[in-house]
Amino acid sequence: MSTIAQGIEVTPTRTLDLAALRQMSFKELDALYRSASRPSSISDLDGDAIGAMLAWRAPGSGPLAWLLRSFAASPAFPWEGKSFKSQSNEWGEGINRVKLFGKRRWFPFKTRFEPSFLDGKPAFRLDYSSPANPPFVRSIVDEVREVAPGLGPAALLVRDKPRPILFFAVSLQ
Repeated sequence: MSTIAQGIEVTPTRTLDLAALRQMSFKELDALYRSASRPSSISDLDGDAIGAMLAWRAPGSGPLAWLLRSFAASPAFPWEGKSFKSQSNEWGEGINRVKLFGKRRWFPFKTRFEPSFLDGKPAFRLDYSSPANPPFVRSIVDEVREVAPGLGPAALLVRDKPRPILFFAVSLQ
């Protein structure tokens, strides 16, 4: 059993569901992520994963944070998740699913295992650097580790260094 920030206990019989993750702060999600392990195989995430934005670094706990969390949890939020497809044991591909002007598949990425930009431990990296993506999207760095569902930080590259801005979850359930 381990305790993750403010007494949230994670045991083999108690997993964190999306509702529990949505209640956690950026700091709590960061601690949980750092204690998690990477998926065991590139193919572990194959499929259409449901996505959820969880917490942003900047807004804190005021009205803006409440508004952002409420919008991210509502059916009106445009990001539906990510679709993953392994290509080998070493790498894969994926794309974001967005409902904006209809259902779209935007912003492709490559996947591979790589040291985390947060703590250097193994992580499942999502690389948006393809020239097919707009410049702003190419500056996004995502990674995922297994929690239940998968949990990951998203960061922006600033002077070639990732700066974490939010946490998200993806789940194949």
